[in-house]
Amino acid sequence: MSASAEQIAASPEAIAAALEDARYIADEGLATAVFLAIRLGKPLLLEGAPGIGKTEAAKAIAAVLGRDLVRLQCYEGIDAAHALYEWNYQRQLLAIRHAGDQEIDIYDDRFLIDRPLLRVLRAPERRVLLVDEIDRSDHEFEALLLEFLSDFQISIPERGTLTAASQPIVVLTSNRTRELAEALRRRCVYHWIAYPDASREAAIIMLRAGDVAEATAHAVAKAVGGIRAHPLAKPPGIAEAVEWANAATMLEKTGSPWPLAFRRAIGVLIKDEEDLSYIAPELGRIVEEALG
Repeated sequence: MSASAEQIAASPEAIAAALEDARYIADEGLATAVFLAIRLGKPLLLEGAPGIGKTEAAKAIAAVLGRDLVRLQCYEGIDAAHALYEWNYQRQLLAIRHAGDQEIDIYDDRFLIDRPLLRVLRAPERRVLLVDEIDRSDHEFEALLLEFLSDFQISIPERGTLTAASQPIVVLTSNRTRELAEALRRRCVYHWIAYPDASREAAIIMLRAGDVAEATAHAVAKAVGGIRAHPLAKPPGIAEAVEWANAATMLEKTGSPWPLAFRRAIGVLIKDEEDLSYIAPELGRIVEEALG
């Protein structure tokens, strides 16, 4: 690590302070997990509900370390060509046609398309790799990723094996839509990001929202906590709470009184028709209690 990275990763408390400077409030558990992942050279696996701040945590880690974030967004059917590398076949064919009788190395770097894992492997000291929503991929891709994380190397048949000069910083996120393999979990430092308590969520809203009063932030945090207590299909995350605070503030400035402003802006907090129908009879009471 560089000297600045050494200072940032000096302790969990230093990590927490640096993340807050990057507009991300981490509790003791997350700050400790980040510290250990960096110091032990292990991937960091963050699990939690959608919208809880897992991806934002990776962005903040990259920001405080002064590294570029390379994001590999997982999805059903993702394969090695999208994650590791692939050859630019069209460019290879064009090069062969223009070469004539001259010899040409069609496996030169100029024909190699770097995908996220190879991009990080080539410059591990300048990158943070985010493997986002690993639970959306299949078990075959998970096994491929595990092989990469074991040795931080990629075998290219036409080129040989490329190995990282140093271990890159890797963050994996999961919404836990399926169970991950135990082998992958064992390789990582693990942290579950839970919904914050009302005071911490209010602090996050104040930090992330644009022009929201402190009283509004506390009211939103209290109301969102009350809404999450109901059995919703898609409970609102922290990002939605910030959006709700911003939207309600905007409506209040146009003349809507506070209870009405919150109710009118509910579409930026709850984004499922059945959840909206379910919470509608309770919404007025929840908002009134939060404001009172």
